[in-house]
Amino acid sequence: MTLLAIESSCDDTGAAVFRDGELLSNVVAGQAVHAQYGGVVPELASRAHQQHLLPVVTAALRQAGVDKKELDAVAVTQGPGLLGSLLVGHLFAKSLALALRVPLLTVNHMRAHVLAHFIRAPRPAFPFLCLTVSGGHTQLVVVRSALDMEIIGQTIDDAAGEAFDKTAKLLGLSYPGGPRLDKLAQTGNPRRFVFPEGALDGSFNFSFSGLKTSVLYFLRKETAANPDFIAENLADLCASIQYTIVSTLLRQLKKAAQATGLRQVALAGGVAANSGLREGLQALAETEGYAVFIPDFEFCTDNAAMVGQAAIFQYEAGDFASQLSSPDPRLKL
Repeated sequence: MTLLAIESSCDDTGAAVFRDGELLSNVVAGQAVHAQYGGVVPELASRAHQQHLLPVVTAALRQAGVDKKELDAVAVTQGPGLLGSLLVGHLFAKSLALALRVPLLTVNHMRAHVLAHFIRAPRPAFPFLCLTVSGGHTQLVVVRSALDMEIIGQTIDDAAGEAFDKTAKLLGLSYPGGPRLDKLAQTGNPRRFVFPEGALDGSFNFSFSGLKTSVLYFLRKETAANPDFIAENLADLCASIQYTIVSTLLRQLKKAAQATGLRQVALAGGVAANSGLREGLQALAETEGYAVFIPDFEFCTDNAAMVGQAAIFQYEAGDFASQLSSPDPRLKL
């Protein structure tokens, strides 16, 4: 079975090709246009997808050595995501599947992040607990099978990735701020400044809006007394903010693992690339005896390979979409 997968949920245009379960190519085109605005502009994102999609699909097929007439199925992200961005990929995939007379598979973006663990070894065994952390989502998911997942905890306001980017912006770091904050944090003192951890209500949920507000007022107070406060303490500020976010994530993960009895713990989503989170999870695993699984970096950020892997499971289960399908920006897991 030869499958083409397409991803266009936000600002990365992706295409990947699988043959008999093996990944042959995974091409991603980013969008530098958003840097000048300090965040993703939905209208500009959808226009860029229109420009990038055909070249990206063509490149993915060429790298895989596959002609479009050899395709047995076409898969695409249905949601969640930005509606305009999703529309571009969804309509392209439906048109291609119709023209080739092959099945169409529509994939949940968050399910795809979780199933990115199965693209390459080592792979977790079902069931396992997955912490999915991205710019738009923070979720704790019990994964019973490829098609049976339950969210037991999620953010009640800002996502962890959003908290990284917003606090980085308060520090004057350029977009995307999360990776820059992570790099600076590696040379700072994580215990220098103390910020509050959110969602201490006994649930498995997360909250990061309080952290953002706390950082905002703290910086206002300190810079009023010393205009150079941020510049003089930048590394320590980054390290302290990152420590707070990571501690919140790992505290809830540990609580969920204890409650479910699951000892296999997986990390997914773009924030899985954060060095502090990776190191913290490995340290927690050594203490608690978890088996930890983290996909390769190229499969953590938005990409079509994870969409294709999820689609393979759906193909095997006969879970196909009709030509009447439409994108859903608020699609639930």
